[in-house]
Amino acid sequence: MTIETLDDLFLHTLKDVLYAERKILRALPKMERKATDPKLKAALSSHREETETHIIRLEEVFEGLGKAARGAKCDAMVGLIEEAEGLMSEIEDTGTMDAAIISLAQAVEHYEIARYGTLLAWAKQLGHPQAAKLLKETLSEEYVADKALSQLAEDRLNAAA
Repeated sequence: MTIETLDDLFLHTLKDVLYAERKILRALPKMERKATDPKLKAALSSHREETETHIIRLEEVFEGLGKAARGAKCDAMVGLIEEAEGLMSEIEDTGTMDAAIISLAQAVEHYEIARYGTLLAWAKQLGHPQAAKLLKETLSEEYVADKALSQLAEDRLNAAA
């Protein structure tokens, strides 16, 4: 796909984020299994459910644009997931594992926040109010997830590590 306009870039980035969300959905159960803190496990489980909703919303955005909901490989997310898997394979201490999982999950959240924020701005600029509404809902949830992970780390897990 040649990217020549903001519309092209918007569509390309939507495909990128759809791929990323699907990749995250497959990675979250492994992180959840490796986590030992019950609150962290619950947060990861909750985010897995939210991620399913994010995918549905993205599919609605594609539908509203009259485009097929096809992902395009997101090298950034591939790298973040590979980093997570590599780091988790090196850690044996459960407290350290939980702290690492939070940091890895937040790296993913920050990527998603950046992408959804950009997509929201472009949707508004391009005159896609329904897409903007859906993207804003997801962006808000990503901020909440990031804040919850920070709170969990600061309240207990970083000290336990």
